[in-house]
Amino acid sequence: MDSRLQEIAENLDKMKIGVDEPFRFHCDQCGKCCINREDILLNPRDVYNMAKELGQEPKDIFALYCEYYIGSDSRFPLVRIKPRGSIKRCPLMKDRKCSIHKAKPTVCALFPIGRCISFEQKKEKLTTEDITYIFTNPGCGDTSESHTVREWLGEFGIPIEDIYFLLWNDILMKLSAIFRQAEKKVSPSLMDKAWDLTFIKLYLDYDMTQDFLPQFEQSSRELVELMQNLPH
Repeated sequence: MDSRLQEIAENLDKMKIGVDEPFRFHCDQCGKCCINREDILLNPRDVYNMAKELGQEPKDIFALYCEYYIGSDSRFPLVRIKPRGSIKRCPLMKDRKCSIHKAKPTVCALFPIGRCISFEQKKEKLTTEDITYIFTNPGCGDTSESHTVREWLGEFGIPIEDIYFLLWNDILMKLSAIFRQAEKKVSPSLMDKAWDLTFIKLYLDYDMTQDFLPQFEQSSRELVELMQNLPH
């Protein structure tokens, strides 16, 4: 677990914020949140939206701007923006501004709000009540504006009842459990194949003329059914 996630885990109760609880923050477009970053994680919907915005395929977006690795705790394929240069600048930053503002990654759109789901208890189905929102000190901007979490998410068209976010975390939970057990019993080469297939099916294999969500749901179901055949 990296130092930032460790800090959040240790101070989660202090950072929690309700959906209608106000927080003060005004972005002055300084660009500081786009440098010294190695933790801008993308979910499959982010990659799809970025590709749509730029008129490209998800595989092209990945090749240009991203890299993937296996999470140390989740043992799941994770995709992040690949930073550039000594200041670890987001490659989509142009003149201190996001060049894909309308389709920026969810973690960037939410900043300085974060959201997470605890997997400590096994559940058949995740609900909105399982989502925890946090407010972290952004270290930039000022406090001249007041917002609520609900308003902040609404600015980028992210609903509080975000069905996709729940589905994404559900697939993360299920496949992570399978992969953690399978890794103890199968060869490294087989695990590499399982991870590669998961990465391709969830992040890249989309028809850009079709809606994202139905394709994601189908790929998720197929992957869980397939990966359940791994020893676990």
